[in-house]
Amino acid sequence: MPPRKSMRSPFKSGWSLVSLLFVLLSGCGGENLSSPEMNASPSANQGTLTVRANGEERAREGLTTKDGWVLDFNHVYVSLADINAYQVGSAFDASTDASLPETAVAIAMPGPTVVDLAMTGKDAETVLVGETPAPAGKFNALSWQMPLATEGPAQGYSILLEGMATKDGQTIPFKLGVKKELGFVCGDFVGDERKGILTAGGKADLEATFHLDHLFGDGQEPVDSDINLSAFGFDPLAALAGEKGIDLNSQDLQARLGAADYQTFLQVLANLGHVGEGHCRQTKAFTTITSFNL
Repeated sequence: MPPRKSMRSPFKSGWSLVSLLFVLLSGCGGENLSSPEMNASPSANQGTLTVRANGEERAREGLTTKDGWVLDFNHVYVSLADINAYQVGSAFDASTDASLPETAVAIAMPGPTVVDLAMTGKDAETVLVGETPAPAGKFNALSWQMPLATEGPAQGYSILLEGMATKDGQTIPFKLGVKKELGFVCGDFVGDERKGILTAGGKADLEATFHLDHLFGDGQEPVDSDINLSAFGFDPLAALAGEKGIDLNSQDLQARLGAADYQTFLQVLANLGHVGEGHCRQTKAFTTITSFNL
C-alpha cells in the first residue's frame, strides 16, 4: 500500500462546532462501526483540552519479552491523525459494536503528527500530541487514526520500532515497521487518576496509550498468563535475523512467517491501542467526513 497522503486538520483557533460521520472497518474481524452525526453548541464555558501519547515504561526503559529477550528501544514512532475527543452522556463501551450517540460532543485535535514514545523527555512519562480550546465537560471517549507517515524517520509506517535485543549473551539490532493503517475508538480512561474533566478556564488531558507487552509479552509474568499466551513474542523475529540484525516490516512478516504466527501478529496490532488500562476497538480504516461551523 503506498503511503497515504496526510490530511491537515482545518481546526482553527477557538473550539469549533463539529459534525462528524465516520466509518470504521475492522482489520481483523470484518467489523463495521458507523457513528451518526454529532453536534456541539457554542458556549463561553471553555477550557484547554490536551491529548498526550504514552508507551509506558516499556517504551522508555525497555522490557523482557515472554521468550526471554531483553529489548531496549531507541525509538518507538507512532503516526497519529484524525484525533477526536467526545463528551458522551453515558459511558461508551468500546468492547461492543455500539456507535457513539447522536448527542455526543466531538472536538477535533490538530494533526497529523508522528511522536516517539521512547523519547518523552526528562522526567516525563507522556509526549504531547496536541491541544485545543474545548467546551467544559467530561470527555469520556477518544478516537484516532494511524496512517502511514509521509515524512521523517517513520515515513511509510504507522508504527516503527528500533532498538537492541539481547539474550544469552547475543545482542542484535532490530527494526520493525508496520505498513498497515490502523485506527482505534475508545471509551473512558482507566487509571490511577481521572482524565478528561474540563472546567471553564481550566485544563484537562486525555491519553492514547500503547501497550507493547501485548506485542512482545512480559517475561516477569508466568508463561501461561493471559498476556503471554496471546502475545507475539520476539523469537519469530529473531529467527528471521540477517547478518546485520533484524530489519523487517509487516509485509515481510506476511511473506516469511507461518500463517499462525502472522495471524497472531495481526491480532496483537488490534490490541495495542488503549486509554490507560481501558481497552479500545481497533479498526482497519477510519474515514472521517468533518464539517465545521466557525
